[in-house]
Amino acid sequence: MKTKSFPLTRGSGNVFRDLEHPNADIEQFKAILAAEIIKALDREHLTVRAAHDRTGIAAADFSRIRNANLARFTVDRLMAILNRLGSRVEVKVRVRRAA
Repeated sequence: MKTKSFPLTRGSGNVFRDLEHPNADIEQFKAILAAEIIKALDREHLTVRAAHDRTGIAAADFSRIRNANLARFTVDRLMAILNRLGSRVEVKVRVRRAA
């Protein structure tokens, strides 16, 4: 059986941009922050309820983050959650011309 081959296209490094989302950079940044929150929860073996007890942030918010439901979150809110979990966020900005 012969399969059809398609040309490969190199991604931009931002899947949201590749999918032409209007706020791709913000969505990518939120996804990175959410991944760091999940890493912190896993590193500390925290359930969403234990994370709530430690931080005062609603367990439902941690569930949303674990499920990548980030629409309700702003970048600064995700950064604040990371701070409450004991992590510090360092942001470096590099501006490039759009292609």
